[in-house]
Amino acid sequence: MTLANVFSKTIRDRWMGWAITAVSLTLFLLFGMSVYREIDLTIYTSLPEAFRSLVGIGDDIDVGGLAINVVFGTWGGLVVAAIALVMGASAIAGEERDGTMGILLSNPKSRTFVLLSKAGSLLMLVAVATVAVWATVHPIAAVLGVEIAGLDVEALSLHLFVNALFYGMLATAIGAMTGNRGMATGVTTAIMAVSFFAVGFLPLVEGGDGLLKFLPWYYFDGSDPATNGVAWGHIALLVSASVILLVASIIGFNRRDLKGQSVGTTMLDRVRGNPVLNRLIGRLAGSARVSSIWVKTMSDYQTLLLITSVVMFLMMGVMMGPMYASIPEETLTAFDQLPEQLIALFGGGDLSTPEGWYTFETFGFMAPVAVIVVTVVMGGGALAGEESRRTMSLLLACPISRNRIVIEKAVPMVLFAFAVGFATFAGVALGSLAAGLGMSVGNIAATAVLQSLIGLVFGSLALALSAATGRTSISIYGAIGAALFFHLFNSFGELNDGLADLGWLTPFSYYLGNEPLVNGMDWANAAVLAALSVVLIGLSFVLFERRDIRQQG
Repeated sequence: MTLANVFSKTIRDRWMGWAITAVSLTLFLLFGMSVYREIDLTIYTSLPEAFRSLVGIGDDIDVGGLAINVVFGTWGGLVVAAIALVMGASAIAGEERDGTMGILLSNPKSRTFVLLSKAGSLLMLVAVATVAVWATVHPIAAVLGVEIAGLDVEALSLHLFVNALFYGMLATAIGAMTGNRGMATGVTTAIMAVSFFAVGFLPLVEGGDGLLKFLPWYYFDGSDPATNGVAWGHIALLVSASVILLVASIIGFNRRDLKGQSVGTTMLDRVRGNPVLNRLIGRLAGSARVSSIWVKTMSDYQTLLLITSVVMFLMMGVMMGPMYASIPEETLTAFDQLPEQLIALFGGGDLSTPEGWYTFETFGFMAPVAVIVVTVVMGGGALAGEESRRTMSLLLACPISRNRIVIEKAVPMVLFAFAVGFATFAGVALGSLAAGLGMSVGNIAATAVLQSLIGLVFGSLALALSAATGRTSISIYGAIGAALFFHLFNSFGELNDGLADLGWLTPFSYYLGNEPLVNGMDWANAAVLAALSVVLIGLSFVLFERRDIRQQG
């Protein structure tokens, strides 16, 4: 692949993530419409104005409007913008981090050409993903018999596209001007998160409306495009801001010295610069170059951990307590209308209790998804990622064994799994305390530990696949596919007499099977999940030791 095809190569490298995003949102929309048409919508319309404002639920919203505003608008806007900002942050700073920017610029192409190629691929993928999701809305509604004739889905899609493009360009600009992918991702994510929550809550604060126009998210759905059509002024402002950010990217990138992989002085570097401390570190940790592999691995994935932890702590933890407490008692009985299959899919439980509510909203689905995403991405990229970046041979050229590399890649995955679990525990415990729900802190902690362990099972599977194949795509998608299969098998197997006896075969039966939020820790279940992770990590040692290292990405 030549440099003249930076545009197409970037699309080739990134299309899979966008395809998964589009398919996931489509399935989410299909699932949302099919569920919402079976229940009494007063469950949602009776929520406090603060929560309805945050996710775009109106007083007289119908099934189609609820599904499109919540699934396509709110969550779709967040997901597409998040994928765009990650891609934008990696466009320039990611190449520098991987040490490939020098190779790109050694060809007869300018920095401007490289940056425009990256920006063009971002624009193309955002557009294609948006169109792909939009194209499914009307067919899904028709098949399910859901009325959406009064909704301007095209206008919402256009706003979603421009909104995601803005955050992608913001991350691109920060990355191009600083060469720091972590800063680009972190700053852009913070701006998006603050803007999202502020747009939802500021209208409820006296005088807060005047601040909305300073928030980027306001120009995505502040005009309610699904109801009122395209707000061309808002579109023009986001497009103009994106163009300005692109120009800033070009200027900043052209004027800045490039960072190599080894550029930048960390605190660890300064400590090693001291002869006495360097000798001490050498005695404690062996080779200085080897001792930092796990630190670098943690640094590579710290942004993913931060985003996931914030979502689990704030949105799926703290907010869920007051939301439950604010639901009128008579409305709680409406939860009995939820289909049995839906309750099983989200972990089961009695939705009239705080424990059942948190099982359904947080621990049944979102909590395992969050920790599995973190561990699978880390496990899949642990060994195969080094090979795809052609850095594995450099590691193995040092006096370090393959087993040591596996250990130093597995340790951060374990630590991050429990970090996500702790964020979830802290959020749920604080939400229960703030709302006066009286949930057992010990039981919340037990459930969070099991959440971390179920994530480690599939992260360890990804690590084993990475060690066996050397291919990131096979490792990540294989582990995610296995997680999805076992989750569905566990959820719906309980409703099928023929499959109920086989529930012990799925790791998810050892996660919430004992209802830990109600009954506390089942140490036997925890031991099974821990043992599965240990076996898979142990298998990684064997597979990696016996395989020839791939030299091509």
